[in-house]
Amino acid sequence: MRNFQSILVTGGAGFIGSTLVRKLLERSDISRLVVLDSLTYAGDRRNLSGPDQDPRFHFVEGSINDPELVQKLLKDAAITGIFHLAAESHVDRSIADPANFVHTNVGGTSCLLDCARLAQVPILICSTDEVYGPTPVHTTFSESDPLKPSSPYSASKAAADLMAIAAVTTYGQDVVIARCTNNYGPRQHREKLIPRFVYQALRDEPLPIYGSGQQIRDWIHVDDCALGLIAAYEHGTKANVYHIGASSESTNLGIARRLLKTLHKPESLITHVTDRPGHDMRYALNVSRSLQILGWKARIPFRTGFSEVVRELASDLRPAD
Repeated sequence: MRNFQSILVTGGAGFIGSTLVRKLLERSDISRLVVLDSLTYAGDRRNLSGPDQDPRFHFVEGSINDPELVQKLLKDAAITGIFHLAAESHVDRSIADPANFVHTNVGGTSCLLDCARLAQVPILICSTDEVYGPTPVHTTFSESDPLKPSSPYSASKAAADLMAIAAVTTYGQDVVIARCTNNYGPRQHREKLIPRFVYQALRDEPLPIYGSGQQIRDWIHVDDCALGLIAAYEHGTKANVYHIGASSESTNLGIARRLLKTLHKPESLITHVTDRPGHDMRYALNVSRSLQILGWKARIPFRTGFSEVVRELASDLRPAD
């Protein structure tokens, strides 16, 4: 069993990271939780409102590409485990600026792996279903399937995964990888599909759908994902990959229609635009290993979870009077 005594969460001011922090602080076996975040566009201290009142919580603004800072943190806080979520994560941004994704996602992960190895601290790497490329119809990817990323973002995440696997093979490092499907939930950055559509629908602005809108994603509530990451760290075997998904597939067009119905807005707001380059049609993961080995499964039904999240986002994003 890995030790939860003193935990470092990289990217903890982000969407998934701030939810993970909340779930970790619910545990009585955590004495200290340190968040390391560089507070770029996706990180926001307001996401940690509430957890930052817990005496066990500590925030450090800084980069995972700074080995001196990371090594000092691991030593001074006597870190016993790392949850690595810090990453550039938006596909459109990666198409415009791939070098930044290589710097953060590959270079930053490599730096963190080196520091964790020197300190002999286990690390959980949060990855994505996008590393496999498009999933064929009527199939799901298993953890042993080859990586075939389509975008600079997914390529950078695949490279980070390979660096982690190499660290296990070469150094015997204690590393576990969790690959997650599309998350939805509160505090998500407005550039992402659901909060962006909520924001625009509330203002009666067009909802731009890439291409036909028939791209399929598996949607998991961020609370379920965070608990899956904790289960992978706690029960996962070194060098193994675990899938964190909800088996709740929906097309992007279906998401837009469901969202508009929840907000009582007309479907005429949907506007089809030119598809982006390398846009994968479907992602789907086989989660049976996680169910069997981690004792984890997604609990929040998409039907109820989605409507609740849309209403919560609408409350936060509604135009000022």
